[in-house]
Amino acid sequence: MFWFHPDLERLENQIRELEYNPKTIFYGSSTITQWNSLPSTFKEHSTINLGFGGSTLAACTWFFDRIFKNIKDIDAIVIYAGDNDLGEGRHPEEVILFLENLLLKIRTKYGNIKCSYISIKPSIARSHQLESINFTNKNIQKLMSKDDNFHFVNIYDALLDKKGKPNSKYFKEDGLHFNSKGYNLLEKTLLKHPKIFPQKILEKIY
Repeated sequence: MFWFHPDLERLENQIRELEYNPKTIFYGSSTITQWNSLPSTFKEHSTINLGFGGSTLAACTWFFDRIFKNIKDIDAIVIYAGDNDLGEGRHPEEVILFLENLLLKIRTKYGNIKCSYISIKPSIARSHQLESINFTNKNIQKLMSKDDNFHFVNIYDALLDKKGKPNSKYFKEDGLHFNSKGYNLLEKTLLKHPKIFPQKILEKIY
């Protein structure tokens, strides 16, 4: 996994130069990394974007201790990763095991904070894997239902067209990454799930 090291060094420098204490972490693959409007959309939640391009749930779990070494006392973490694992040929059961291990690492370091998982998106480029993606999502939803502070955010269904296929209007020309409409849908969906954000921050807003 040496190819991740430049991105990992970028994240370490970003954390080192922070002028505030992040409370809500967005963590995962390029869907997180390329989410340019994230800081402004969720500014009130004291967020930081810790996505690194091309990462898998396996990589997110493997590098968790290194990336989060100097981040203290967070209140919530939102995860998007898993489609790259399936794209590399891993079985859904492996993806679920990696997520279980990541959640354990989060619990061990930060205690009973809010942990949310955004469902794997049904992209055009991976339309041949829709069955595996759907199966993985359903089983992750079951996993996340086992704890009151675990939350599953379903974006899968909203990204399908009337024929049940990935809707091209939400994706860039590569058929894999979100365009602005895709991120707008993602943001609107998350804002419909206030439970994923720290309660004490919400109390200040309302």
